[in-house]
Amino acid sequence: MTPGQPPLSLMLGMMRLHEADELQTPERLADWIEARLDQGLDWFDHADIYGGDGRNEHLFGEALRHRPSLAARVKVVTKAGILMTHGETKHYNSSPEWLAGAIDRALARLGVERLDLFLIHRPDPLMEAEATARGLDDAVRAGKVAALGVSNFLPEQWRRLKAALSQPLTHHQLQLSLTHSAPLFNGEFDALRRDDLSPMAWSPLDGGALFEGAAGQALKRLATYHGVSPAGLALAWLRRLPGSPVPVIGTLNPARITALQDEARVSLPRQDWYALLEAARGHEVA
Repeated sequence: MTPGQPPLSLMLGMMRLHEADELQTPERLADWIEARLDQGLDWFDHADIYGGDGRNEHLFGEALRHRPSLAARVKVVTKAGILMTHGETKHYNSSPEWLAGAIDRALARLGVERLDLFLIHRPDPLMEAEATARGLDDAVRAGKVAALGVSNFLPEQWRRLKAALSQPLTHHQLQLSLTHSAPLFNGEFDALRRDDLSPMAWSPLDGGALFEGAAGQALKRLATYHGVSPAGLALAWLRRLPGSPVPVIGTLNPARITALQDEARVSLPRQDWYALLEAARGHEVA
């Protein structure tokens, strides 16, 4: 297993944490986190822009400070590099100075001693790969970060960074779903597999779009046959791929999380996998 690789079927996305009214107090959020840990889900996906200016990282950290025993059990992923400062042009910053500060701020907000995985959130055309790599290497050597990865990068973008790093680049978080399958055909997915990057799929349900049209009809039909929900089958479709991409799910509803955790493990036959692909793309394979 790649160092830092999520071993389970799902990663819990914290992007909408600030919208969950029932989880806004440290005690209630600590209860929620502990319940997820008890069911074997210990990877939590953050970014410094989630909730605006680190709000969701702060909420999560307040829960860990409220119940310190949880900090040693959680595995935290966070991302940085997108700046959305009010009154300024939205932009990317992958400079070593900015990323070093982002890592320190994330550690302080989250209340953990080390980030289990740190990702550059978006490729920055102004990135000086050698300087950025030195900064990331320093963070690993200092014990602030356990593993490094990228998000939304194309192969030559991550290879430029990887070549400059002395630490391994281990993960890539990309948009991937039944209705966003382009990376499977344009070489991106094969490239990350060749380069030993463990895939994590954000928006694995494509914001609900895959429940509509022909894809939705096929999902409903085959989900009934397999005795799972359409959403669970869509995650099982992803998990059928080589390397078993880890879906980053956005729901915070405990019952839905439990159902998806179970259903994502369904073994999908090859013919059913291609039937779903054909429905989503609107044509059979060549």
